[in-house]
Amino acid sequence: MPAGGTGGPGDGAAEPGTVRPGGRTARVRAAVLEAAGDMLAEQGFHGLDLAEVARRAAVGKTTVYRRWGTVAGLVADLLTDMAEQSLPRSDTGSLEEDLLANARLVARTLSDPRQGPLFKAVIAAATCDPRTAEALHRFYEVRVAEWAPCVQEAVERGELPGGTEASDVVRAVSAPLYYRLLTTDAPLDEAAARRAAGAAVAAARAGAFVRTP
Repeated sequence: MPAGGTGGPGDGAAEPGTVRPGGRTARVRAAVLEAAGDMLAEQGFHGLDLAEVARRAAVGKTTVYRRWGTVAGLVADLLTDMAEQSLPRSDTGSLEEDLLANARLVARTLSDPRQGPLFKAVIAAATCDPRTAEALHRFYEVRVAEWAPCVQEAVERGELPGGTEASDVVRAVSAPLYYRLLTTDAPLDEAAARRAAGAAVAAARAGAFVRTP
């Protein structure tokens, strides 16, 4: 962790995401989170430094330390903001089309020149930093919950077996795309998105995600 990354003046500050600011405070938060995201994409978690974030955001160091306290706290708030800003799910009335839209969104995000490296950095950090891991889990809980209704509605329409675990189907769409990002240099293109969505639909129809007693 870089100097200034843990402890310090921010100890005892409110948990990121518990305050919903407006006006100047909102502008400061937006500038700081943008700078933090840029640094994560460029240098990774261990290159993130609160003082440098403050400099890039043109914000006083004291403000950053008081509000976020630690690098982990800043990353947690960044993930909260990313979840809040994510696009809403598609609602086409077709399971195949809904899950394809999800796969395309994931592939587009992970192949973005800024977002792809940012997610890699946060995932790597989550393996060794508990607070970042907790924030990452919350981020994906929000995103999975956003898309789960398209699976639940497919069950109600009779397209999928009763008892299908909607959240597992949504995760099954994203899983091969993240694996492709982290373990290969293959493109996250339309073909990859279609394969991911198609495999999830086929498995769901075969009952692979039905809850067992």
